[in-house]
Amino acid sequence: MTPTLVRQHPSHARTTPHVDLRARARDWSEIQERMLVPLYEAVYERLDVGGDTRMLGLGCGSGLALLMAASRGATVTGVDSRSPDLLALARRRLLSGAAEEPGTTAGPAAGAVGTRARADAPRIVEGSPEDAADPTAPAFTLVTAFEPTGCRAGDAEELGELLARATPLAARGAAVVLAGWGPPERCATTSVLRVAAKLTDPMRGPGGWRPALRDDLEEVAQRAGLRPDGSGRVACPFGYADPGSAVRGLLSTGLFDAAVAATDREQVDKELTEALHPHQRPDGTVWMPNVFRYLIARVP
Repeated sequence: MTPTLVRQHPSHARTTPHVDLRARARDWSEIQERMLVPLYEAVYERLDVGGDTRMLGLGCGSGLALLMAASRGATVTGVDSRSPDLLALARRRLLSGAAEEPGTTAGPAAGAVGTRARADAPRIVEGSPEDAADPTAPAFTLVTAFEPTGCRAGDAEELGELLARATPLAARGAAVVLAGWGPPERCATTSVLRVAAKLTDPMRGPGGWRPALRDDLEEVAQRAGLRPDGSGRVACPFGYADPGSAVRGLLSTGLFDAAVAATDREQVDKELTEALHPHQRPDGTVWMPNVFRYLIARVP
């Protein structure tokens, strides 16, 4: 079940050489990832994801979006090259519950060699979209890129390249879903994310935070040769038990990596805690209303 090859996301390797990646993966899966559940639900409901869906999740991380699609009957494949620790959590979520028959394995990435995989078994693949190709299976009918686009310098270009490699695996007319932050004025977390911009100002470059722009998703789709076919907005409030949990959850996104590299973890924690103060309720919880946006495009 454990990955055989470690490939860190370039920005992680470059800016945060001393980050505890296992702790970060745990914080993402236990604290932060659930904030995007309304986004996943809205997309799946709109596209009627179910038993006829073959889904490829790009940047699948710890696999919550895949798990939700699988619970609706979809056949899911997740691919990621950034964090072996996140993929280990995804495998635990999806593969431990997959019924296995003698001589089978839940996909070629599950660690077994020379075994026969069930056609509908979830697959978790470490590597590139090409590594997720299965010539014996039908083409994907849905490709998702749920990691919010347009909030880190260079991420739109990276996603465009990823889509160019993934869409050849999808059927003609397949839906491709991109996600991003909504208008900054409708996202309370924007004021907190500005801490990242402030602390990295002397060394702006790949990995630095920037506010989302209105046409970020459309531009990515256009560069990837996709045809836009609708969009939507979803309320995704960020709620935390206390400021400490909020700091851990926000740091797990990677959006503050450059800030940690430019200053230090203690400074980032301090300024994040101060920025969260206006969003803290009398009972100590932290609540930040946000709006996320998604774009549905089609493979020509």
